[in-house]
Parts: sequence; structure tokens; C-alpha cells
Amino acid sequence: MTTIETAAPPRVISVRNLWKVFGLKGEQIPNSPELAALSRRELIDRTGCTAAVREVSFDVAPGEVFVVMGLSGSGKSTLVRCLTRLVEPTAGEVVFEGEDILNVDKKRLRELRRRKFSMVFQHFGLLPYRRVVDNVAYGLEIRGTGRAERIRRAMEVIELVGLDGYENSYPDQLSGGMQQRVGLARALAGDPDVLFFDEPFSALDPLIRRDMQNEVIRLHHEVGKTMVFITHDLSEALKLGDRILIMRDGKMVQCGTGDELVGAPADDYVRDFVRDVPRANVLTLRWIMRPPRPDDVLDGPELGPEVVVRDAVRAVLAAEKPVKVVKDGQLLGIVGDEEILAVVAGPEAGE
Repeated sequence: MTTIETAAPPRVISVRNLWKVFGLKGEQIPNSPELAALSRRELIDRTGCTAAVREVSFDVAPGEVFVVMGLSGSGKSTLVRCLTRLVEPTAGEVVFEGEDILNVDKKRLRELRRRKFSMVFQHFGLLPYRRVVDNVAYGLEIRGTGRAERIRRAMEVIELVGLDGYENSYPDQLSGGMQQRVGLARALAGDPDVLFFDEPFSALDPLIRRDMQNEVIRLHHEVGKTMVFITHDLSEALKLGDRILIMRDGKMVQCGTGDELVGAPADDYVRDFVRDVPRANVLTLRWIMRPPRPDDVLDGPELGPEVVVRDAVRAVLAAEKPVKVVKDGQLLGIVGDEEILAVVAGPEAGE
């Protein structure tokens, strides 16, 4: 019998069993099953060490927006810093485009940071005495790009992020949202393979924050970059993320799409996290469809299983017969008024 091997899905980043332990002799913790099994509080009391990241594993696909979220102290910001070795991991693997960056020397690491990935932080870190165009071009200057070329590229991304006309302004002449756009442009100027965002919008006013979220979505559609986005805000995670990793006390609790987290929470912690999410805005028809009954008339309209419930409400309620959920010509299930109303009535009704 011949075994046919299927190719593994492509991935830009592959993280395996990643640990970051702060404290003297922290490197001993991952190698000790007894110590590794202790809770965060027990570990501190017994060893004086803090495990900020504990045995985390995940993959990020090309072009994916991968969101890491959790409350303050969950380890999410430490995790993203480990991915670029701004914080040195204690144990594990971080494979970037096939290369374990935990094993590269400082020269290679500098090269990766300059050419392969960029970071956008909560604090913009703009150089106050440089104009917008020179702030945006700064990474290219460090890389050794000639002035004419780096200004040309800076002007391209300034236009891309909607700051054309402000290229000669100084940071203190710009609003917070505009300063963050400069940070975005600076990150994009070097054409990195991956963009890392560490809670970049948490200091912004709600309306500006919403605009910046929309800007990230627009830029992702236009330039298609792989993005790893850190946030403590569930609504932001659901809005931006193709997949979401939820962390608690340094551990990965659940990783999945937004509808997977809302539709099938892994435990009570995730269930509490998503309790107030408007389920109709997240769940797809795949989550609420039911098998056909003998008395169902199956000549109603068709919708795909990935259609969000909110977008299907009008079609389902207007149809005289149950809507068929169909993919590739195959009937997966049906959705009628009862299934739709159970979700749109509220979170509790949809459970």
C-alpha cells in the first residue's frame, strides 16, 4: 500500500515550545517537569522566577493577520518580543522562513530586523527633530540606502498611509493618529516580510483607534503583508484577526478563528472572554445550520457556510422555505427562522 504524503501548509513563522523565564537560573525551569508544572504563583514562591511565556506553540501563514490577545500580565507582549529576540527566549524554537532565529548570530539578527521584519509599538518612537519624510526613511538610512532612493520610497509609503501633504511636518505638529500613521509608514518603508504590532492603538482615542484599525485592514488588503498583532481588546482582535491566540498567565489557552472562539470556547476562561460578543456578528452559518428534516422542502435559496449570520438574516427571514447551506454543490445543512432568531436575540439565546 502506497502512502501519499500531503505537503505541510506554508508558514512564515513556526513557534515550538517557547519559554521565557525571568529570574536567576530560569533556564532550569523548562527542563524540569516538576517546576514546569507549577502555577505562576507557586513558581515565584518556590524559585523566585517568573514564567512570562510557557510552552507556547503556533504557526503563522503567509499573508495572515495573526492576533495574540490576553489581559495585562498574560505574556502577550513578551511573546512578540521573543519572536524578534528583543527579549531572549529561555527555551524553544522560533523558525522564520525555515531559519531558527534563536540560533543565529548578532550580525544575522541585525540583518533580519532591518530587512525581514518591522515593529510598530504603542509609543511611536518618532525622532522629534526630523521631518515626517526623514522619520519614515530612517530604517532605510540605517540600511545604507542612498538618500534619493530612500526619499522616493518614503514618499510612496507616506501616500499609502494617507499622509501625503504632511511629509515636511514634524511629529509634534501631528495628532496621535497621524503620528501612528508615520510609525506604520516607517515600518512599511523597508518592505519587510512580517509586521509586528505591539498594542499600537491602545493609547489612542476610541474614534481614532477605530480609524487606525480600518487603516490596518486597508493596508493589509493593499500590500498583503503577514502581520502579528498584539492586543488586550477582544473587539479589536475579532475585527483584525484571521486567527486569534488567547493567552493567560503565559500559556496558550486557545487558538482559532473568531467564530471558533465564540462558537466553541475551549474553557470557562475563553467562554467568559467572549460572553458579551454579538454572536450574529461573528458566527457563520456553519455554526447554526441543522440537518434537513423529512418534512423540509429543499428548494429554498442557497448560501455558503462561511456567510456571517448577521449578513444572512435578511435572506433567511425573507425566504418562504429554509435556506440551504451549500459548498461545492454539496448540501451541508439548512437554516430557517428559528436558527437565525436564536442567535440574533442575544448572546444567551445563541448558547
